[in-house]
Amino acid sequence: MTSKLKIVSTPEAPAAIGPYAQAVLVGNMLYTSGQIPLTSAGELVVGTIQEQTHQVLTNLKAVLAAEGADLRDVVKTTVFLKDMNQFADFNSVYAAYFGNHTPARSTVEVARLPKDVLVEIELIAAISVETVKN
Repeated sequence: MTSKLKIVSTPEAPAAIGPYAQAVLVGNMLYTSGQIPLTSAGELVVGTIQEQTHQVLTNLKAVLAAEGADLRDVVKTTVFLKDMNQFADFNSVYAAYFGNHTPARSTVEVARLPKDVLVEIELIAAISVETVKN
């Protein structure tokens, strides 16, 4: 049996800058593409790791909301940092968004990210079947 894929897109997050979707829904599992600190208008947020992390998480919240979900539905995140020395500053913002909800997470340092940003995050969320939008 093949699952149906639903492409998820919202104008509340930046449009994809390549041949990919903001997210894909399979059953009740939502898989986002990596989000970088672009505003919904496509403008790059230049600034500290904290400022960029705020924008990335704002984008991810918008993609989740497009399917009636929120950060409490997240089961796994993958974080790409340009500089692991900024981990503590990144983590302070990340923790503020997730609160007591602590999904599984991987964090890796990478040589370079799109548009030379400091952070990129992708996530997987399990959405209640009643919440999934048709």
